[in-house]
Amino acid sequence: MRIGRKLAGFLVAVALWNLVTYSVFVNNLIGTDGRPTGYYVAHAVLIVVNLGIAAVLAVVAWRAWRALPAASERNEDASTRG
Repeated sequence: MRIGRKLAGFLVAVALWNLVTYSVFVNNLIGTDGRPTGYYVAHAVLIVVNLGIAAVLAVVAWRAWRALPAASERNEDASTRG
């Protein structure tokens, strides 16, 4: 599957959104007291998984973004030779 610049930009935006929202969530979780341990464990797992998803999305988007200019340069070279 080929990812265009618009989709790569969208994936970066989603990754940043996850990073920002879950960073706020971590700060809110740190500020809570008196909850059972299971509450903290469950939310810590959610935070780690979602930050992992954000990292994967950012890597995929970055690779797609970097791959596109090289492909367009090859197309321009081929069209000028023709």
